[in-house]
Amino acid sequence: LSVGRELQGSSPPSVFVGRAGYPKVRLYPSAPPEVGDTSVYEDPPRWLDMPLERFLAMRLSLYRGYLSLYVEDASNPPRHLQEIQLLALSARPVDVEMKFAKEPRGAYFNEYVPPMGPSAPVAELRIAEEPRPPRRLEKAYYDADLKARDAAVELYRSGLDVSAISRALAVGALGARGRRLVPTRWAITAVDKIVSDHLVEEVKQYREIDGYYLYIRRTSGNLFVAILAPAKWAYEWGEAFEPNTTWNAGSGLAIEADYELYAGRSDYPEIGGCYYAARLAVAEALYRMRRQAAAILWREVYTGFTTPLGVWWVRENVRAMFREEPIRFYTLDDALQAAAYVLKVPLERWLSVSRLVHILKAKLF
Repeated sequence: LSVGRELQGSSPPSVFVGRAGYPKVRLYPSAPPEVGDTSVYEDPPRWLDMPLERFLAMRLSLYRGYLSLYVEDASNPPRHLQEIQLLALSARPVDVEMKFAKEPRGAYFNEYVPPMGPSAPVAELRIAEEPRPPRRLEKAYYDADLKARDAAVELYRSGLDVSAISRALAVGALGARGRRLVPTRWAITAVDKIVSDHLVEEVKQYREIDGYYLYIRRTSGNLFVAILAPAKWAYEWGEAFEPNTTWNAGSGLAIEADYELYAGRSDYPEIGGCYYAARLAVAEALYRMRRQAAAILWREVYTGFTTPLGVWWVRENVRAMFREEPIRFYTLDDALQAAAYVLKVPLERWLSVSRLVHILKAKLF
């Protein structure tokens, strides 16, 4: 599908902030060539039950017009940035018209953000109707004394999904004085971490679960396994990629894991943004249970799964996994042996990269 150099459509809303050239970055307001309710284009919880082919076709029809700004411009935004900020905050799709300096081309795939369609410099952007942000998001936008971290937590507690909060953070619409544009991939991880930090502190006030809970989810060339253990808060995220999968073009298995104990961690996990996406999902599950646990989460990615989808894929699948009833066991060994029946990677290989299993067995915390 080609739209030429002009597009009329309803932005879901969708605005992406790139990171190349930082601190001068590209801002991409986006829309499909479709007018009406396009909200599903930017609603990760609704993507999970969609066939991957349909999801990709939908996301790759998001046309992006870009303009370049310095990240500091958000501290005193010019009129065109204010308009794009309010577009990004809208609670419903907004009709837009874009004229491109040349015909949009290409597509964008990344391990952090969802796929996106063709892009080109925007020569003219017209927002054809007034965006209407949710009241609490609008209040946060105009509150120059509310720190971004506090705003993210308040907005999450008000019922706003993290995808909308990270979009607001990316366009420089949250925070106290001295706001900045934030590359979208950084904003996604920041919000997952901020919100999960908040939930983990709540979870630490609850009593421990009363056994070992095993959760399993299979979907589209992926397997997710979680074991919750009766212990103080701790968390591990592990990933195993077979050959010919996303981020593993080699001939052997690529496997790694990272973890934190009760006190948390002060450095960024080498395993990447999925660590915090899954951490949010497990923190939400424990918060709903009003219980505390040590959580071991492993993901296997099988040959043929080659398209980067973004960390939403992990967050929403782990959320879905924890909505199911667990299988309960009396011991960690029993839970691990049950997991071994569904894991394709030998349990011994998982145990070779897992630190938290050994810590739990040794009762070191």
